[in-house]
Amino acid sequence: MGLMDGKVALIFGVANKNSIAWGITKKLADEGATIALSYAGEVLEKRVKPLAEEIGCDFVEQADVTSDEQLDAIFAKVKERYGRIDTLVHCVAFANREDLGGRFVDVSRDGFKLALEISSYSLIAMAKRAEPLMTEGGSIMSLTYYASEKVMPKYHVMAVAKAALETITRYLANDLGVKGIRVNAISAGPIKTLAAAGVPGFRLMLKYSEKASPLRKLVTQEDVGNAALYLASDMSSSVTGEVLYVDAGYNILGMTLTEEDLAVINDPQSS
Repeated sequence: MGLMDGKVALIFGVANKNSIAWGITKKLADEGATIALSYAGEVLEKRVKPLAEEIGCDFVEQADVTSDEQLDAIFAKVKERYGRIDTLVHCVAFANREDLGGRFVDVSRDGFKLALEISSYSLIAMAKRAEPLMTEGGSIMSLTYYASEKVMPKYHVMAVAKAALETITRYLANDLGVKGIRVNAISAGPIKTLAAAGVPGFRLMLKYSEKASPLRKLVTQEDVGNAALYLASDMSSSVTGEVLYVDAGYNILGMTLTEEDLAVINDPQSS
């Protein structure tokens, strides 16, 4: 018997087999959840539908999260098909590449609006539509990143969007808690995904995180999937408004030192 038996999960943001959203989807499906998927654009259809088939999911719908009409349509279809939602997973983020590289001070007005609308406001829009379908309570979760708190190279406008997402998480948790709806975020360490490829210098960040994090390892999609299962299931029935870090401990560090750095410090001859 799985932890998600009899539960319906609507997941936004699967792009391909390397997506964090796919790691979450697989874990919830493995634990018995009925999965409904929504992807961002036609170009992703040929990647997402075969993945859906792997887990026996036949609800796969395209939706532009900036469109109220398309969001209305998705949630209406879920209501018609399943009658309710137990888990809503928001794995949606986008920023123009030019607003990630360069200098933060050069972030464009239009780029700022676009990043926050897609990456942050969309959680509010989804939660509003999910609320009436979570008749027996439920779990809403999104993906964030430590750049919301501390400066990370070239993350720029997306860092602001993630900070907004975390604040939205707390306010939604306060609003919806009376309905038994929990709202949390997972702050994952860097993982090689399609979205991450858009961040300049990401490969270097990946390499450094592995060397500097307390566990000296990279985070996997499966790691995030396990955390998502905890938040989606009754195991976290009294947890809401939280940011759960799945980053091999990187967020606890002040000054980061790799093994090479420590070797220099420990070498008496280095001084």
